[in-house]
Amino acid sequence: MNENTVKQTLLSAVKPTNIPTIGNYLGAIKNWVKMQNDYDCIFFAVDLHAITAKQEPQKLRERTLYVLASYVACGIDPNKTLIFVQSHVPEHTELAWILTCYSSMGELSRMTQYKDKVQKEGQNKEKENIQAGMFCYPLLMAADILLYQTNLVPVGEDQKQHIEITRDIAERLNNIYGKDLFTVPRALMPKVGARIMSLQNPSVKMSKSDDDPNGTVSLNDSNDEIIRKVKRAVTDSGNEITDDPSKPGVKNLLQIQSAILSKPIYALVQEYAGKQYGQLKSDTAELLVQSIEPIREKTNEILKNTTYLTALLKDGAEKARNRARKTIKRVHERIGFIAFSE
Repeated sequence: MNENTVKQTLLSAVKPTNIPTIGNYLGAIKNWVKMQNDYDCIFFAVDLHAITAKQEPQKLRERTLYVLASYVACGIDPNKTLIFVQSHVPEHTELAWILTCYSSMGELSRMTQYKDKVQKEGQNKEKENIQAGMFCYPLLMAADILLYQTNLVPVGEDQKQHIEITRDIAERLNNIYGKDLFTVPRALMPKVGARIMSLQNPSVKMSKSDDDPNGTVSLNDSNDEIIRKVKRAVTDSGNEITDDPSKPGVKNLLQIQSAILSKPIYALVQEYAGKQYGQLKSDTAELLVQSIEPIREKTNEILKNTTYLTALLKDGAEKARNRARKTIKRVHERIGFIAFSE
């Protein structure tokens, strides 16, 4: 990249509802590490999003710190990349409220996560059981993105709808208050590792909130836990190692290897010709141990260094607020708020 070229802003985050999984690492964070040299990167922990479900205060604090420490342990450089905690930047919630006033209940009710929640709770209990935060959180996500004039948001297929509503809102306000109010973001779809599935139910994405702990491999799992979980991973009937959709369990293990090795799945299938599922599981477990062990150890070192963590939090919050205030100032001026001088 030419030194005089202005880098595009790329933004993403992890919700600290639990310890990040290999799905978070292989599907997102590993790719972020590569991107930080080519983009103006912003990666943060979205603790405000986490409270759309009830959280234990101490665990939320611990997991938020773990997310930030794991970013650094995975190779994200705070000297190149903006790292911070969402709740340390109040401009996120301020812009989210403003966006709420320019959005409709109709478009929010069409969001997939909300519709899934309604279906799970039951239509008759919809209003009494579903928090307003669950209904409105796509607007907080839109504020996260628009606040930093973001160009690109790396997302999986299941998150594309959030980028679409963010684009709609940005264009709506740009049409009212000027084309330069917000940068209209685009989704960036990673080619490899975008969707790591549960080890126990390979029809669903691996999740930090999975009720079955054997379905996920977390970044703080011990080597023995990693090996045990992969050995117990659901495969499929038969014994052929293939990426055919009829064998989602086998395909998931191949996808994990593909993401770690940056090797196409078809090449892995050729290498496993004539081999058994046991070999595939053993190799996958070994690769995961090699990948996670140094991250786990580095994360624990960072968490013990309170001086470093405090400085990281303070520096990140200050830099993020300086950038966020520029957008908020512009929004205030365009909407018609009276300027306030401290």
